[in-house]
Amino acid sequence: MAILQSGLLPSNPLHDSSSSLNCSPYKLDVLPPKFKFKFRASTVRTHAFKNPKVSNQRYPQTRLTSIAGASTHFNISAESKTEIGECLSLLHSNRFSDCRQIHAQIVKLNALKSNSLIGNKLAILYSKNKGLLDDARKLFDEIPERTVPAYASLVGSYCRSEKWEDLFLVLGMMVDEGMVPDKYLVPTILKACSAMQLLRSGKMVHGYVVRKELGSDVFVGNALIDLYSNCGYLRYSRSVFDMMKERDVVSWTALVSAYMDGGLLDEATEIFRSMQFNGVKPDLISWNALVAGFARNGEIDLALQSLQQMQEKGLKPRVNSWNGIISGCVQNGYFEDGLDVFNNMLWFPEDPNVVTIVSILPACAGLKNLNLGRAVHGYALKRELSGYIYVEGSLIDMYSKCGRTDYAEKVFDEVENKNTAMWNEMIAAYVNEGKMDAALGLLNLMQNDGFKPDVITYNTILAGHARNGQKTEAFKLLSDMVQMDLKPNIVSFNVLISGFQQFGLSIEALKLFRTMQSPSCGGFPTEASVRPNSITTNGALAACADLCLWHQGKEIHGYVVRNGFEPNIFVSSALVDMYAKCNDMDSAIKVFWRVEKRNSVSWNVLLAGYINNKRPEEALKLFHAMVGEGLKPSSVTFMILLPVCGDMAALIVGRELHAYILKSQFDKSNNILASALIDMYAKCGSIVKAKLVFDSEVEKDVALWNAMISAFSVHGLARNAIALFEQMEKLGVVPDHITFIAVLSACTRDGLVEEGWKYFVSMENSYGITAGLEHHTCMVGILGGAGLLDEALDFIRRMPFAPDACLWATLLQACRIHSNPEIGERAAKALFELEPSNASNYILLSNIYTSSGMWDSAKNLRSYMRGRRLMTIKECSFINVGTKIHTFKGGKSSYLELEETLETWDKLASKMEHSGYFPLDPVFEDEEVLNPFSCMHTEKLAICFGIISSNAHHPIRISKNIRMCIDCHTSAKLITKFDDREIFVKDVSFYHHLKDGLCSCQDRW
Repeated sequence: MAILQSGLLPSNPLHDSSSSLNCSPYKLDVLPPKFKFKFRASTVRTHAFKNPKVSNQRYPQTRLTSIAGASTHFNISAESKTEIGECLSLLHSNRFSDCRQIHAQIVKLNALKSNSLIGNKLAILYSKNKGLLDDARKLFDEIPERTVPAYASLVGSYCRSEKWEDLFLVLGMMVDEGMVPDKYLVPTILKACSAMQLLRSGKMVHGYVVRKELGSDVFVGNALIDLYSNCGYLRYSRSVFDMMKERDVVSWTALVSAYMDGGLLDEATEIFRSMQFNGVKPDLISWNALVAGFARNGEIDLALQSLQQMQEKGLKPRVNSWNGIISGCVQNGYFEDGLDVFNNMLWFPEDPNVVTIVSILPACAGLKNLNLGRAVHGYALKRELSGYIYVEGSLIDMYSKCGRTDYAEKVFDEVENKNTAMWNEMIAAYVNEGKMDAALGLLNLMQNDGFKPDVITYNTILAGHARNGQKTEAFKLLSDMVQMDLKPNIVSFNVLISGFQQFGLSIEALKLFRTMQSPSCGGFPTEASVRPNSITTNGALAACADLCLWHQGKEIHGYVVRNGFEPNIFVSSALVDMYAKCNDMDSAIKVFWRVEKRNSVSWNVLLAGYINNKRPEEALKLFHAMVGEGLKPSSVTFMILLPVCGDMAALIVGRELHAYILKSQFDKSNNILASALIDMYAKCGSIVKAKLVFDSEVEKDVALWNAMISAFSVHGLARNAIALFEQMEKLGVVPDHITFIAVLSACTRDGLVEEGWKYFVSMENSYGITAGLEHHTCMVGILGGAGLLDEALDFIRRMPFAPDACLWATLLQACRIHSNPEIGERAAKALFELEPSNASNYILLSNIYTSSGMWDSAKNLRSYMRGRRLMTIKECSFINVGTKIHTFKGGKSSYLELEETLETWDKLASKMEHSGYFPLDPVFEDEEVLNPFSCMHTEKLAICFGIISSNAHHPIRISKNIRMCIDCHTSAKLITKFDDREIFVKDVSFYHHLKDGLCSCQDRW
């Protein structure tokens, strides 16, 4: 990337100051007025307009003057009319001055009223020039009798200018005058329907094509293929193609593009091969469709391979070929790949154009790489590509997303001919920065400068209000839109629903969704009768997921099915997420497997669902199924799975995932993945491997340092954590609030009170970081762990905010370690008020009573728990042996090799008896049924299973979902001594490294 950046000079642009072609079910008599083709006898000539040969010689100006001077009365001679007509046919369409001058002469002659042919020919001449389109329309409206060629020319000009509403209005006028489109005009109409995704209107035109037997025309067929493809009806596109009698390279290319747009890459590739098999040679546009299609679908390697094949076929890739790949990379979030392609393009003898710059700037924005973005800006300036409005808008977007709104403002201020789109970009920049006052101020300035805000302007500000939870302001703006004759569209409601949901106003999001279905009940101005689309349902489903509203989510699922949204990958993923968060994994799995074309996003959503529902083993199985289907996991996939391996102490599986990451060749500067790997290795007990990952990263950000400091802290290596923190400071890396949580946690493990106070105070004094609740909790842990319980209690009283359950639990745990029932009761009382149904808090207090010899108090507390039916979390332990993860759940005995496991325990228990050890843990069962070595706790079973299932020289790694009890902790220490095995146990509070009868926690956990 540095090479790419250095090559883009100058790099300092801103200074820091079941339809077919031959049969159709659509009836012509159901056309709307503007499409209704009347077959009455016409008095207007409809034959083709014959253009005489055009001379390159300019018609003499003196001849025009003589014609005008010869007759200035109404009844001009036929000879004069003919000569004026010849003048019109001889002039080029780009001679603006002559065109208007001729028009002036014709007006003087009153020729428009005497001969409609003159007006029609002049209108055609005007409409050929985009800049004179308004003049063409004014003239056209004055012509008493208009011809089909004049209509066709004006409609075609509107199509080229993408003025679709004007196009349909003129088309309606044509039909009302009794003229019908011919085979030359029909493709233009279909293109307009395709651009506006007017499927119903397009079907009506298709019906007209069938009735008038225009289907044999290849241009009409190609336009129909494009229409149905753009409207998402691939089956209809294929039906039209199959019924075409004649197919050209455009027909095949259109179908390839249609399948690419539908994500059916294999089918698109097969069609491309069939084209060549049928004797049609792909042209540059065909190859570009294939290349861009692969890129749009995230298959960058296939896109580059196709680019290479294109060159082997003797076709030189043009700028559009490269632009297609770059755009596809950026659309799929492959920003690094997009920049690599751009770099290759610079070395290739093909100069980037405006589209290239507009495509590559979002990659810089996505990476938040300001320096590279400025380099691209400099390149655009050097190549004189920065004066285009689209480039300026992309620059504003890039600078704002890179956190330099001041640069965006400079670009905006330097644009001379601002349009509404440019104002919208700058307003969006302020909104994305959360500067709503600045955005509203710019809106007022925009109006004062004479620019009228459009729907996009208001939708941008609506999104800002919604994301900031400003419900009142958002609804007022919605009302203001209607008062200004700007009807809220589907985007208006989508940004409100998604914004409310993201802010946490999920109830408001669902209310608005209901309002869209029944506008009269909501009190909001919705004159446009906007119905929820697939994007709307995504926001509503996310709101249901946030609130765990299963029934409401089920209702929305019904709406999704009725409207055909479920095949949409984003909708199906939202459904899977909703069901998973509502604890209905069965429904989530059913929706997932119904989707035909699953991508990494849908797989990731189900993976996260398994994990959130405490089914990690199935998540790992799903990952292997994902790889088995040939799908490339994304970095998000590993961000989901690596914490699972850490939580389950599944080192072998974690190493396997690490190998996948290396094989996938993710961005080497991806510190997020590196941080996740460090955390995984640390939780699996491999602190050495965690340090290797840390050392291998060249560019270390603060998150990476935090991960390594936390890794040392988890293993009780406080001095290592502090040394790393000091090294971080020396290198100039500024710590954040998470850094100090990690450092203070390390001090907690070793009871480093003096160091703890030092770092707690230096947070604000040296770095301006205000201590939060988590930092105060760490200090309570430091003081409590050192036995300074009174000081800890006094510290809590002086806190600037109320303590939470986690803080009181930390103090209660310290009271258990130091057997202090007095302060323990005070902490427990506060804890019970915050979490009255959490059984583990009561058990912790019971253990304090027991260790202090307060048997009656312990017994009464147990009775109270039974009376309230307080249930403890069912314990569960995991062990990774080979490539499999074995689960041991409390109360179940159907384990693999259970008898051999119990025999192993019996042998170990016998050794413990001879050593004089008896259980230290208090139990809730009646004394008469107590068996000291009953092996009821799952970590004991897991350890014994590990002994018989793994190599005698390999450590045993166990993960448990609750805190390890005293009995199991002592038993594990003795097992390491008797069996000469190293054991790692990760519970919810600490990482225990047991060896030679000792534990790294020093019996303080």
